Amino acid sequence: MHEMGIAYSVLHAVETEMHRYPASRASKVCLRVGQMSAIDEDALRFCFEAITRETEFESLELQIELCPLRYRCRRCGREFVAKEYVSRCPDCASLEAECIGGDELELAYLEVEEHGTSPVGTKSTQ
Repeated sequence: MHEMGIAYSVLHAVETEMHRYPASRASKVCLRVGQMSAIDEDALRFCFEAITRETEFESLELQIELCPLRYRCRRCGREFVAKEYVSRCPDCASLEAECIGGDELELAYLEVEEHGTSPVGTKSTQ
């Protein structure tokens, strides 16, 4: 199950980034996962929850953004989402298409909350 390795990599990236912001707390991490990356979303969530349980990252939300398989036709330039893994261009019917998306596996963003005082609810001096 390579989802466990991915979950550990995500957590390691979050830990590394949080060392730069010691007075903050990570609240959400988002991964972009392509249709062709062969990752089971439920297994990844399970693994992530298992390794963050009873740690400082237990409340960290894992968001997964699924990316469809996308192609660009080399003949007419049309970009399209493949349906049922068929790479035939819907405009010109060419099979000369290059894959431009759907194999992603990347950390998209990390949301961080600052600890300490908040200006919300304080009086303005103006």
